[in-house]
Amino acid sequence: MTPAELKKLEDDLWRSADTLRANSDLKSSEYATPVLGLIFLKFADNRYRQYESEILKEYQKLKGGRREQKLSDIALKKCGFYLPDHARYDYLLTLPEAEDIAAAIKAAMVTIEQYKPELAGVLPQDEYFRLVRGEDKSIPKRLLKNFSDIPVDAGGDLFGQIYQYFLGNFALAEGQGGGEFFTPDSVVRLMVEIIEPTRGTLLDPACGSGGMFVQAGRFILANAEALGLDPNDFAVYGQEKTLETVKLAKMNLAVNGLKGEVRQANTYYEDSFGSFENFDYVLANPPFNVDDVNLSRVKEDNRFNTYGVPKKKTKVKKGEEGKQTVPNANYLWINLFATSLKAGGRAGLVMANSASDARHSEADIRRTLIEQNLIDGMVTLPSNMFYTVTLPATLWFFDKGKADDRFLFIDARNVFMQVDRAHREFSPEQVSNLAVISHLRRGKRVRFVQLVDDYFRQGWARLQENRAQVEPVCEQLVAALDDGADAVAGKDAAVEFTGVWDALAGLEKTYRAYEKKHSAGVGALSEKEIAAWNKVQHKLSEVFEPFFVALHAGLKQLDKVVREHEGRLAEQAKKGQKKGGKKKGRMQVDRQVKALKEVLAELHGEVKSAEVFFAHVRWLQERFPGAAYEDVTGLCKLATLEEVAEQDYSLNPGRYVGVVIEEDGKTEEEFLTEILEMNDELEALNKEAHQLEAIISHNINSFTQAV
Repeated sequence: MTPAELKKLEDDLWRSADTLRANSDLKSSEYATPVLGLIFLKFADNRYRQYESEILKEYQKLKGGRREQKLSDIALKKCGFYLPDHARYDYLLTLPEAEDIAAAIKAAMVTIEQYKPELAGVLPQDEYFRLVRGEDKSIPKRLLKNFSDIPVDAGGDLFGQIYQYFLGNFALAEGQGGGEFFTPDSVVRLMVEIIEPTRGTLLDPACGSGGMFVQAGRFILANAEALGLDPNDFAVYGQEKTLETVKLAKMNLAVNGLKGEVRQANTYYEDSFGSFENFDYVLANPPFNVDDVNLSRVKEDNRFNTYGVPKKKTKVKKGEEGKQTVPNANYLWINLFATSLKAGGRAGLVMANSASDARHSEADIRRTLIEQNLIDGMVTLPSNMFYTVTLPATLWFFDKGKADDRFLFIDARNVFMQVDRAHREFSPEQVSNLAVISHLRRGKRVRFVQLVDDYFRQGWARLQENRAQVEPVCEQLVAALDDGADAVAGKDAAVEFTGVWDALAGLEKTYRAYEKKHSAGVGALSEKEIAAWNKVQHKLSEVFEPFFVALHAGLKQLDKVVREHEGRLAEQAKKGQKKGGKKKGRMQVDRQVKALKEVLAELHGEVKSAEVFFAHVRWLQERFPGAAYEDVTGLCKLATLEEVAEQDYSLNPGRYVGVVIEEDGKTEEEFLTEILEMNDELEALNKEAHQLEAIISHNINSFTQAV
């Protein structure tokens, strides 16, 4: 299944499932667990189906002999699940409407837990009765039908992605409450790409639904062949305070095939896995700014006191000693991360920005961590990255195997893509670009040229795909220009624009020559070979640059034709030259203009999509021209201990990287297009506001009349 197909499947599944919830009286929090349980059930059924013939064959072979085994034992050994007929997805799916579907699903879940003790008490059961408490009793049946669209041959990887997708959407629907159990995938991917887990053990002492584990596991799978990794050499361990969230995490581990354990525990007062100096990696997004942790219960714990315990400035009143609380638990978590690592271990955590500059006892702890060279780097995140909406955050990275005594600061506040008005995230490419800065700092220059090479490869493939779409879209644009003179001008501009794309034939020879020489499987490269490869990549980038300049020029001309045509249409409507008079004429104009803008937007999209990977190449080459780490104003700084001391041991990247004032690089036409798009959005919002006003007014009037 291609990424596009997977995205469509995820969107379709979510849309259908969410529509059912919207037509019920269920909150997202009530709905999430039973829905995720059905995804798990479909996963278990698919896995059982995959091994079913093998299981039955061995059962029949051993039946009646002295080595005879139960069907369930064979199944558990081969695929990890045993599903009798009443626990099969198709059985539940084909039950008649008159049956108690909720009870049948519960029975299936109970049976799965009976044969798989590690899932005991994890799978949702009575939660399915919530789905039928309203008037609509069909929701369980319709949800079963919804998830039957997942292909029967879908494996664990696909289910893992779907499960994470639904977790993210439920977290988004819950808002701030959702942020308690889910950290956005792109943030976690960046953390994992920087600490690079390979083998051993990973701890998340505030694991939520297990997203850190999933991304770490995916990293190992993705790099297994290149780095010679065995996923079986990796295990995850998590603590989570909320039982319902523990259940989500355990299902997440099972769906993603991860080895490990999650326990319900309050990490401030419980240490389920003897964490002190016991783990190779630690990853977490702990709760921020907690101020009710009992000091007496943590101050003697070596997890929290090794580098100092945060305390209030004022002396505690007599008789209040046992009731004293930690003023802010942020540095308890920071302590925990440092103390949980083995020698050579690495950690990453999400923390409130305020912790980077915290004063008093927190400042003393931070200075100790810095002077003992435990801090590896800091990354400031953009705002609005979390479902807790606006709280700014910074990523902290620890490394007990650092090869130098410097500290890497990255300011990523301006690196993001806007998901909607309230949320941002990193694109996969932005994650790679930020992570490669850390790799360069460690001297891994080959990772940089490999990343650039990957962008060239993806960019070239995208250019070929988009080339086939350009001509038919241009034909649509010309057809929409109903005025004679404008149609001629549009045709000329379209011919010129498509002609630019014909230059790809000449560029192909250049790219294929590069590909043949440099893109073959790369082993160990010398510094000289890396430098030579980087030089060739710069030349290749220069070869493509005129092509994109010409593309934008052609697009600018098409923009001009459409804008002038729109102006003439508006003038005709104003004069009543359109059939039916001014009003109908204006409506005709609106329809035509809308059609034109849609086609033009599609062309803009084709160009933007085609250029995106080459834009990432430029971004990297402009900042790191030698394929080696260097400080970049406004982005990154490798600071010495002396420089950090000069800043009063602050770990705020903004103090080190500086500020650069850059032009946005937009052309006049691009700027105008952006302004027009913003205006369209404003008009849509105003229209929506008026509609809401009318609804509110109607409801108030109805209420007052009823009273």
